[in-house]
Amino acid sequence: MKITSAEFVKSAVWPPQYPPAIMPEISFVGRSNVGKSSLINTLVGRRNLAKTSNTPGRTQLINFFTINEKISFVDLPGYGFAKVPQSVKKDWGDMIEAYLRERQSLCLVIFILDIRRDPSADDLSLRDWLENYRIPYLYVLTKSDKLSNNQAIARRRAIEKNLKVSAGNKPVLFSAKTQKGKVDIWDFLEKHLSAIPARPS
Repeated sequence: MKITSAEFVKSAVWPPQYPPAIMPEISFVGRSNVGKSSLINTLVGRRNLAKTSNTPGRTQLINFFTINEKISFVDLPGYGFAKVPQSVKKDWGDMIEAYLRERQSLCLVIFILDIRRDPSADDLSLRDWLENYRIPYLYVLTKSDKLSNNQAIARRRAIEKNLKVSAGNKPVLFSAKTQKGKVDIWDFLEKHLSAIPARPS
């Protein structure tokens, strides 16, 4: 997809604050420091659309973006890792679940995992939420440039086994540094979006 525009819309915490649900929405979720913002920026070819940080847990809001005035990207707060009080972590979980449960325009979740790490308990909970709410998702394994090709393939197999990935839901290997996987992700998104029935105007 050729990106002609990519704009930040607003940040929100709870459903009453969300922008109007007028276009298909693709959300990006994963634990803190997994490379969500870098993935979004790479996909749209913008360096600082989504703010990146070296401090895990910096993104504590749900951030909405409009791409080509046709689709919406949503950056959900990262979970795990962050040195924050347990009450804040619970709020994050509630915030993410409320979005997944109530957002009618949500059509796909980009489920982001660091290829070097085994899925955490939080990752497994997220997978269970997505299955429970019957929300389609695509696994993206980030930071693949930090491993050799053989190591990356072995890690992908281990993660697939851990998550019990079905044959039709193979994770995409991605690197923000080399842009590996960018074309594969866009191909998936375009096919997925084209299969969604048009909303009545």
